[in-house]
Amino acid sequence: MTRAVVLITGASSGIGRACAVAFASAGYDVCGFARNGEKLETLGAEIEDLPAGRGGYLEVVGDVRRADDLEAAVARAVERFGRLDVLVANAGVGYSGTVVDAEWDDLQTVIDTNISGVLHGARAVTPQMRAQGGGNIMIVSSAVAGVHTPYTAVYSASKAFVSSLAGALRLELEDDNIAVTDLLVGRTATDFSANRLGPVRKTMSGLPTQSAEAVAEAIVRAARRKPKRLAFSWFDRLVLWGGVLAPGLMAREAKKQYQPDE
Repeated sequence: MTRAVVLITGASSGIGRACAVAFASAGYDVCGFARNGEKLETLGAEIEDLPAGRGGYLEVVGDVRRADDLEAAVARAVERFGRLDVLVANAGVGYSGTVVDAEWDDLQTVIDTNISGVLHGARAVTPQMRAQGGGNIMIVSSAVAGVHTPYTAVYSASKAFVSSLAGALRLELEDDNIAVTDLLVGRTATDFSANRLGPVRKTMSGLPTQSAEAVAEAIVRAARRKPKRLAFSWFDRLVLWGGVLAPGLMAREAKKQYQPDE
């Protein structure tokens, strides 16, 4: 029988890497997409060592900021596995620092990766999903998508964009039997914060943190259920509701946490 096939962007590290292992363990064929070829090779070796019943693996080196790279990844995945059922649009980058004093190249990188990268991914997979009768686009957003976060404003604004995109895209594609899921991920134990762009290295402390593996397992389950939105923990849901019911308080608390030390 033909396996379900998933394309994961940002698969070389963090949540994307954990998703690749979790989907392969669940029997999906996995196309791992990222810029770092060496890390993709290491990921492939880990998937090869999984128990019997695992899915296959294809690595594709590319950059989500380039539409041609994602179109090529879709073509290669379909050539290798015969179909494409799920996109996990995971690739993203953070920024910490003020908006007006930021290096424009840093802000452009966040915009091009977090926003354009998701748009390129969705546009690349949709023709194949339409042709085969359906699919599932899963967009990795953030629990802070609805929160004003001083000193990480461009990052949270980029996640507000893709969450809004997910809701609209879901309605545009429903007649094509293509589901769209908004994945509202909260604090996760990865290297994401350490790799943020910008001059500020300060991170919110003392907050509940989940493992990348736990997030990945929840995403695999969601790929089967196809919910409209998914929050991953009670704390993520608290942040989401806080942004709705007490936006000023949430913004002030975020400012206290992220404001650079004098």
